[in-house]
Amino acid sequence: MNPRTQLGMGMFVTALASAASAALATPAAAAPTAPVDVPLQTLGMVLPMAPPTVSTGVPIPMTGTPMGLTAHTDGRVQPLLVPQVPVTSGMPETLITATLPEVVEDQPVTRALLSTPESDVNAKTPGAKVASPLTLPRPAALGLPAAQLPEAGLLSPALSGSLGSHLGMDGGATN
Repeated sequence: MNPRTQLGMGMFVTALASAASAALATPAAAAPTAPVDVPLQTLGMVLPMAPPTVSTGVPIPMTGTPMGLTAHTDGRVQPLLVPQVPVTSGMPETLITATLPEVVEDQPVTRALLSTPESDVNAKTPGAKVASPLTLPRPAALGLPAAQLPEAGLLSPALSGSLGSHLGMDGGATN
């Protein structure tokens, strides 16, 4: 292979490696969501005050690569697996505002606010593994495997995330 071909191949491999690392380096906080504004304007006809506004989003789950396919133990054939699949998503920011009637004349409280900040949610699907009833080939038995009792197990699902909310009153003018 001449130096020119080696240089071109090196540049191509470097470009592929940088593109793959950029795709994998996406932060978890950038989980996609679809924004949604809930239309509640028609409630204004039946409520004695202005209708509340709800602004939120719909999380879009993103699946990862299956986990546990390369699991192995010493002295055993690799177990057959139903792999666990990681799923990440983001809980979108939610804001609910409702106008309030003036309860106390000197206090200009006009809106109630409920908000939840954006947060990440991570989950893993359940999985299973079944060990082979044969061991690895043994040199003492001329390379033949030995029989053993098969083992089975379930991999439990997991869910992690955090959710917080803020409730308060706003004394400013309504928009």
